[in-house]
Amino acid sequence: MEQIRSAEILCVGTELLLGDIVNTNAALMAERLAAFGIPVYRQTVVGDNPARLRTALEEAYSRADTVFLSGGLGPTCDDLTKETVAEYFGLPLYLDEESLERIKKYFSDIGRRMPDNNIKQAMIPEGAMIFRNDWGTAPAICIEKDRKTAILLPGPPVEIEQIWFNRVEPYLHLRSGSVIRSKNVHILNMGESAVEEVLRDMMLAGGDLTVAPYAKDGEVRVRVSARAADENTADALCDKAIEKIRETEVGSFIYGIDVGSAENALLIKLRAAGETLAVAESCTGGLLAKRITDIAGCSDVFAGGCVTYSNEAKMRLLGVKHDTLDKHTAVSAETAAEMARGVRLALGTSMGLATTGYAGPGGGTPEDPVGTVYVAVSTAEGERVKRLSMSPLRSRAYIRYSAATQALGLGLGLK
Repeated sequence: MEQIRSAEILCVGTELLLGDIVNTNAALMAERLAAFGIPVYRQTVVGDNPARLRTALEEAYSRADTVFLSGGLGPTCDDLTKETVAEYFGLPLYLDEESLERIKKYFSDIGRRMPDNNIKQAMIPEGAMIFRNDWGTAPAICIEKDRKTAILLPGPPVEIEQIWFNRVEPYLHLRSGSVIRSKNVHILNMGESAVEEVLRDMMLAGGDLTVAPYAKDGEVRVRVSARAADENTADALCDKAIEKIRETEVGSFIYGIDVGSAENALLIKLRAAGETLAVAESCTGGLLAKRITDIAGCSDVFAGGCVTYSNEAKMRLLGVKHDTLDKHTAVSAETAAEMARGVRLALGTSMGLATTGYAGPGGGTPEDPVGTVYVAVSTAEGERVKRLSMSPLRSRAYIRYSAATQALGLGLGLK
C-alpha cells in the first residue's frame, strides 16, 4: 500500500466558523497524524456550502495527497460533505445495506424510530472503504483514487475519537513509513527568547530532529520531535537531544519532561519522596489550591489550604505575627514566610507554599506597586521567599496565575 506523503485537514461546519463550538477534531487529527510521521502543513475550516467545500478540496489536493475531513455526514439537507467529495472524484453513490441496518439498529437500541432522512447516511461512494461507526449513525468513509485519498469522518467529537483510534489508526499503520515521537521540556523562569538564543543551533540543525520553543502561560515549553522507522528509535533520538539541552544553561530551569504542568510536577516530586503539601493564599485567592486539586489523585500529597485575605485571617489561621504585619505589611517577604510556615505547621505537612501581593488593578505602594507578589516555600529546613515584579499593565488574572506558578516553582526547587 502506497505511503501517505503529506496530508491536510479540512473541517466542515458553519458552527465552527461562527465560533459556536471549539474545533477539537482538528487538534485530535493533527496530533495523531504527527505521531504517525505524516506531515500536516495546513488546516482549513469551511462552512456547509458545497461550492466552497469543493474549492477547498481542490486547493488541498494541489498541495497534499491525502485529505482528512470531519463533519457534514449527518442526515440533514445541509450535510453535503460526502456528496461533494464523491462528485469531486466522479463517484456515484449507492445504498449500502449493511450500513443502513446498523443505523436502524442504533435507533432501535435507544428506543426511537429512525427518521427517513437517516437513510442518506447509508449512501456510500462507489468503491469506497467503509469504517464502521459503532458510536453513532454516520459511517466513516475512505476513498482512494488517482493517487489521492480522502478520509471522511463524522463531526461529533465522541464519534470521531472512537472511530479514529479503532478504525483509522489501523489503516494508517499500513500507509505510514515512519513515526514521529515528541517530548516536552518544561521550563520556568527563563523567557522564550533567551531559550531560543541558547538552543538556536539545535533548532536550525534540521534533519530528523526538531527543537522548537513555545511560550505557554507564563513559562516556556520546548518540544523535541524525532522522526524514525519505529517508536523506540525516535524516543532515543529525543532523549539524546534532551540530555544535550540539560547540559546548556537552560538545564537549571527545567522542571520536568512531559509532566504537563508545574502543579503536576510538584505532586510527582513530593509523592516520590513521601512528602505532603499545604498552601496559604492571599492574592491568588484559592487558585493555587484549585490548580493542585484539578489533578485527580492529589489527595495523597495535598492536605489542604487556607485563603487568608485579611490580616486578621493571616494571624488567626496561620499564626502570622501582628508585629510582622505592622512593621512589614501584608505584602512582604516576612509575611509570606510566616504564611508558608504557618500553614505547614497547622496542617502538619512537610511543605508549605504561600502567596501574597497586589494583583490589581487597584492597590500597591510606590515601593511595591501593582504586580508585586511575594511567594514562599517552607520546609523543616526553613523558608525561602521570592519577590515577583510583574508589570502593572498585566491583567489581574495573569498576575494571579503567574504568582501561583512561581510558588509551585519554589516548591520544585527552582530559583
